[in-house]
Amino acid sequence: MVRKTVFVLFLIVVLGATAFATGQSEAPDFPTRAISYVIPFNPGGQSDVTAQYQKPYLEELLGVNVVVRHQPGAGGALAWSNLVNARPDGYTIMGNNVPHIIIQPLIRDDVGYQTEQLKPVYMFQTTPIGIAVAADSPFDTLEDLVEHGRRNPGRLTVTGSGTHSGHHLALLQLQHLTGAEYTYIPATGAAPSVSNFLGGHSEVLMANSDDLVAHQGEMKILAVGTTERFHLLPDVPTFIEEGVEMTAGIDRGVAVPPDTPDAIVEILEAAFHAVSSDPEFRAEMDALGFVTHTMGAAEFAEYLERKSAEIEEALRELGEL
Repeated sequence: MVRKTVFVLFLIVVLGATAFATGQSEAPDFPTRAISYVIPFNPGGQSDVTAQYQKPYLEELLGVNVVVRHQPGAGGALAWSNLVNARPDGYTIMGNNVPHIIIQPLIRDDVGYQTEQLKPVYMFQTTPIGIAVAADSPFDTLEDLVEHGRRNPGRLTVTGSGTHSGHHLALLQLQHLTGAEYTYIPATGAAPSVSNFLGGHSEVLMANSDDLVAHQGEMKILAVGTTERFHLLPDVPTFIEEGVEMTAGIDRGVAVPPDTPDAIVEILEAAFHAVSSDPEFRAEMDALGFVTHTMGAAEFAEYLERKSAEIEEALRELGEL
């Protein structure tokens, strides 16, 4: 009952503050039917795994079914462009991935949405990004891989989750900082990229921490994008330790259509806060290799504004804009 108590207390606080500020005395009658939780990627990836773990907690808290759906395409842009046109009633919520949602409107004119149109509800997770090669690869260190990429530009293939995704950005940063060059092969999500790599269709993998943890016996992980060594991969050095001044990771949260009423956002925010604060949920996420956050709507909006400025500057430095 810890999560239910947290949910109720948080909801009382946020709706009480809203009522005081607006003069309204009644909370909205929400939710009264099933909520569609849309994942912009394939089943089996980090966004899907997290949503499936969140689902029973959310259903208990909100008292309605939460239906996890998948809408892959264009590195998430297909789903996000649909979200901005969805009914703003709280019954469609969607995974909100950083830096993907920021990079795509900067790079492409026809993406179908702007980052600020995706109304933030909650940010609940980060997964650090690492780089790996096959277990029988001749490369034993990041330095070995970088040196090959300098001497043989474009010869090695690197796979990751989509074009203009966190994985793609991390590879562009690695190339920019080291002078190495590789050929990037985007997959439709993290899960397919790992499958392609393990199947021998690419020599190098940019992957999230949970996939690296799950498959560490099948690969050599050369570096991870944290500031200090990742606790579940204590023998893997950071990029910084290997002489490459970069960090890399993917943040995950949830968003709603742009005109969704604040009172509905606050109910959803309270539910996600209760889930992310639950000790059992946090233990489950930690065991899988995820880093859990408790960042509410206002803080998430500020974070997105800061990250947008940082990523735009980085893309200009990388020559992508």
